Amino acid sequence: MGRTRLTSREACVAVGVVLLALFAAAVPLSGLARQNLNAGGGSVPVWVSAAFAATGWVLAFRRPANPLGWIMLGGAFFFALSEDASYYTVADYGLRHGDLPLGAVALLAQPGWAPGIVALGLLILLFPDGRLPSSRWRWLAAAYAAVAALWMAGTVVLTVRALADHRTQVDSSGNLLLLSGHDPAAGWWNVLQDLFFPLLIACWLASIASQALSYRRSSGERRQQLKWLLAGSAATLVALGLVALLGSVPWLSDVISVIGFLALPVSIGVAVLRYRLFDIDRIVSRTLAYAIVTGLLIGVYAGLVLLTTEVFGFHTPVAVAASTLAAAALFTPVRRRVQRLVDRRFNRARYDAETTVAAFADRLKDAVNLDAARDDLATTVHQALEPAHLSVWVSPR
Repeated sequence: MGRTRLTSREACVAVGVVLLALFAAAVPLSGLARQNLNAGGGSVPVWVSAAFAATGWVLAFRRPANPLGWIMLGGAFFFALSEDASYYTVADYGLRHGDLPLGAVALLAQPGWAPGIVALGLLILLFPDGRLPSSRWRWLAAAYAAVAALWMAGTVVLTVRALADHRTQVDSSGNLLLLSGHDPAAGWWNVLQDLFFPLLIACWLASIASQALSYRRSSGERRQQLKWLLAGSAATLVALGLVALLGSVPWLSDVISVIGFLALPVSIGVAVLRYRLFDIDRIVSRTLAYAIVTGLLIGVYAGLVLLTTEVFGFHTPVAVAASTLAAAALFTPVRRRVQRLVDRRFNRARYDAETTVAAFADRLKDAVNLDAARDDLATTVHQALEPAHLSVWVSPR
């Protein structure tokens, strides 16, 4: 057992060194291709794959028997390889007309983003212990792997054919044009391309559905793990939506995209390592509460500014200052009300505990019997905090 664990950790260190080399290579390769490093070439930006690599490395090192860490490392490896290859193909076939060495290798490696996406799909299906939800899901995993393998084999065949025929034109992202799905010379591939992504999305949706069903049946620690997964996935989806809406503000969309893409690997890492799992209810409720409060106050502020400047015609700094003060004055009462509503729906344990304590405080006002008050206190603490042991010390007079 010790030997296997040592070997796994040595393999983890070796994979980490390879990934660091691929991430470092993206910097000079992006310069060679005259492209922005954040654009990611034809693949995922380096900081996204680095986030998955870091989380996967920690999981593989701490939990070598759990395949999720290795799957994340594999996905990060293919994303990083595809990004480097994208830059290189642009530099070689887009700018230098095939004069650079190893251009054929880069063309073959460029579609590596596909196995990276496949790895992320398996990550959802096998969460959190690396096993299928049940034996009934084997057909889905088999179909998922078969479709992905067929697509990857097709990219190799068409790329070799393109190299043999000297049809190595690439687009601005380094993708071989023959693989675009629109070239008449690749009729069978175009059909496969039209089927691949819908089937991939269907498999992803089925994986998410399996986790949703598992969440309804689960309890205790596993339920908390699934809450972390769902929270991270929701944060990523919301971030993508906000980035699409805020595309005109590049710096803000960049910040939101970083937070969104970090949320998923971090939430998976916390769930698998089981680190402070039971804080997720508070994190979700606080995040939702402050997001709702922020939206409401922005709406109030914007409404007051429009009212004073457009309706009443007060185009002075005083109108803006008054609107700001009004929004600031509303912050605390609005936050309390929204937090109470959100806790009632998303953090029921905290809401029930606060309700129990508040009811005890009301009863204590009219209490005259010390023994009854002590018993009531013990009952309230048990209901609110559920301690393993409770002692009440009464000071002698």
